[in-house]
Amino acid sequence: MSFTIDLDGRRALVTGSGQGVGRSIALTLADAGAVVAVNDIDASRAASVVDEIADAGGKAVALPFDVTDWASVSSAIDGHGGVDILVNNAGNAGAEGFSAMVPFAETDPADWPRYFNVNLFGTMHATRAALPAMIAGNWGRVVNIVSDAGRYGDARLAPYAAAKAGASGFARSVAREVGRYNITVNNIALGTMDTPATANAGRDTEEAQARLKEMLKAYVIRRRGQPDEVAGLVTYLSGPLADWITGQTYLLNGGYSFSL
Repeated sequence: MSFTIDLDGRRALVTGSGQGVGRSIALTLADAGAVVAVNDIDASRAASVVDEIADAGGKAVALPFDVTDWASVSSAIDGHGGVDILVNNAGNAGAEGFSAMVPFAETDPADWPRYFNVNLFGTMHATRAALPAMIAGNWGRVVNIVSDAGRYGDARLAPYAAAKAGASGFARSVAREVGRYNITVNNIALGTMDTPATANAGRDTEEAQARLKEMLKAYVIRRRGQPDEVAGLVTYLSGPLADWITGQTYLLNGGYSFSL
């Protein structure tokens, strides 16, 4: 039995892959042979990753769209001719940025939609647009990048946690519907990652560094996760060795929380 993950000829779409975790996923899938559609709300970021993939000898195209806009999502994916592998990576609060971390009783309901529009509805939009071609081809992979906040329940992150938990539950439901078509649907729940969004967190001031050190005490492996570590698991779940794995949530979180 070979443990080489061969995605030669498979068409992959990675949402939010212009930087950070998504960029690493796109590069790794391309290295495994997939033809990668690099999505980002920022077309220039998507084009930059496409160039990186091409320079490394891989195949990729830029597919910029806003995951919160159903018409744009469906038009882009249909126009691309469908995909075999969908990685729903676009997350956080999108272009609008995060609201302050505050107790739920102090949150402004007007801020809630920004979390749901990207993390939940964006995942639903892309999955809805991608599934018909997967069903017609009797094969597919959907991998959702979610958060340990949605499974474990972090204080001061209730709207974000709710949206990510919704995306996880959505995946399990869809997995039951499409397994008969050889389509698998799985989640990867992340802890705190070392990405552009968190690059300066804990590095600007002594106070910030102290906060970061305190935060990392909750992790068995006391560092932030690296994008390449996510990319490896996504690639495994996208390949033939994961044919019989579906409806699962894998924790990639440095031991922040454990699973049975």
